[in-house]
Amino acid sequence: MTARTSRHLVLLAILALSFNLRPAAVSVGPVLEEVRLDLSMSPGTAGILTALPALAFAGFGALAPWAARVVGLHRVTLLALLAVVAGLGGRAVTGSVPAFLVLSVVALGGMAMANVLLPSLIKLHFPDRVGFLSTAYTTALAVGLTLASVLTVPIAQAAGSWRWGLGVWALTAAVAAVPWLALLRHDAHPGGGRRRTLTMGVVSRTRLGWYMALAFGVQSMQAYTVFGWFAQLYRDAGFSPAVAGLLLGVITATSIPVSLWVPGAAARRRDQTRIMLALLACLPVGYLGLLLAPGASLALALVWAILVGVGQGTFPLILTLIGLKTRTADGTAALSGFTQAVGYLLAAAAPVAVGLMYEATGGWTPTLLFLLVLCAVLAVLAPLIGKPVVLEDQLEQRAHERPLARS
Repeated sequence: MTARTSRHLVLLAILALSFNLRPAAVSVGPVLEEVRLDLSMSPGTAGILTALPALAFAGFGALAPWAARVVGLHRVTLLALLAVVAGLGGRAVTGSVPAFLVLSVVALGGMAMANVLLPSLIKLHFPDRVGFLSTAYTTALAVGLTLASVLTVPIAQAAGSWRWGLGVWALTAAVAAVPWLALLRHDAHPGGGRRRTLTMGVVSRTRLGWYMALAFGVQSMQAYTVFGWFAQLYRDAGFSPAVAGLLLGVITATSIPVSLWVPGAAARRRDQTRIMLALLACLPVGYLGLLLAPGASLALALVWAILVGVGQGTFPLILTLIGLKTRTADGTAALSGFTQAVGYLLAAAAPVAVGLMYEATGGWTPTLLFLLVLCAVLAVLAPLIGKPVVLEDQLEQRAHERPLARS
């Protein structure tokens, strides 16, 4: 295999993987009511279900850099995809709530590990094209997210069961695993064969690491609340299940052109604060619209959905920053692992809290007020992660400060 062919194969594998990194998390939301009724699942348990993506990212994502060092970067990625296939296929046929939750964890765990390793794969194979590859993979991710949001309900209705609507995404994950089989003999890990000196523990001693983790966590709190609960919010506002799924699909579809623009725009700038604040400004308007006039008309609902979708562009921006704030694949893997593990651990509380608030009040006002508070927190963090700082430089500065402090 020539170097050119190998790079094309890696690109195809990355895009196929990216497409399948969100259906496991977002396909449940549009059919959550049917799943709950069929499996006799309580609203509180449904809240736990919507929190599982964040918990899986926190737990399994933290293991990803270590697993890549021990097993190999490409092998772990393939195993992660196979876990997605097994989990998605299994939960589509089970009739048990505990089994459904366990199989969801299997699928989400695979998704979490692959998600953490993607930035280091890009840094390893395309160190000079981080902006372009980030655009490609975040766009593929947004396309997969959108299709899972929009098509799950129609597929379920056409086949006569929510099980088909969820199970079909196991097939797309199985197809995505094929190119990774061809990459196994070219396996490598982020450290390039040497012992890694940059670990998640090292990142935890930097300001940049914590700022990135907090920003990622706050952004993910919003994202998993939107993807896990907004379909139900739209239903409660008077829209049909199909229209509710469509509105959720509008949110995710809007993120596609945003994902095409954001990584490249971020890579061309030394300071990404203004981009973050511009995207973030759309969220409060969308949330206030849903708070004041959730079901006034389909036209207004579409406006609020588009604004929320644009605001979700903070996600590809933060992912791009992981690569831009590091110099090496080693540093990217460590920053990615720490950012996503800590960030998703923080984010896991949001969907559970929303489920409990919904169960207690039967309404969405507390949830939307909570989301508005999160917007304010992210606005404070924007300049802290947007300023031109590099992880390795911050670590080198710390190393120089230690001897001075001892002297």
